[in-house]
Amino acid sequence: MERTGFSPCERWSSKFLDIYEFLRMMAAMSRKRLPRPTDSELAILRVLWERGPATVRSVNESLPGGVEPGYTTTLKLMQIMVDKGLLTRDDSARSHVYTARVSRDQTQRELVDDLLDRAFGGSASTLVMHALGAKTTSPAELAAIQKLIDTYRRKEPRK
Repeated sequence: MERTGFSPCERWSSKFLDIYEFLRMMAAMSRKRLPRPTDSELAILRVLWERGPATVRSVNESLPGGVEPGYTTTLKLMQIMVDKGLLTRDDSARSHVYTARVSRDQTQRELVDDLLDRAFGGSASTLVMHALGAKTTSPAELAAIQKLIDTYRRKEPRK
């Protein structure tokens, strides 16, 4: 006798495994950090953060550095960024419009966390000392840093 289908138990088991696998993948994705953007990708993100949603041509013309890269280079980079989850693409119009999927703050926070872990062994004070010693810091910047330190001190639980 030839089997033509799965038993109800086999179908239920198969659906359960599909749902379990989907939930497992979603949980893993929620824990995963966004990929670290390359320097070229950061330049594109900066344009999109400043201008908002834009076409490849508009982004390409706005890239800093005097010599703009070729249109196809920018297009390929932006397609890769969509695949990495850094950009979204609206292809409802003739010219596709790209939008940064990640905020400037989120990206900066993740880059600093990565730098802090890799280069400074997790020591925020060492990072800050190196940052302040690397370039001249203006009085306005020092005042802003002091204000931030004061804010964190107020949030600190009293012992």
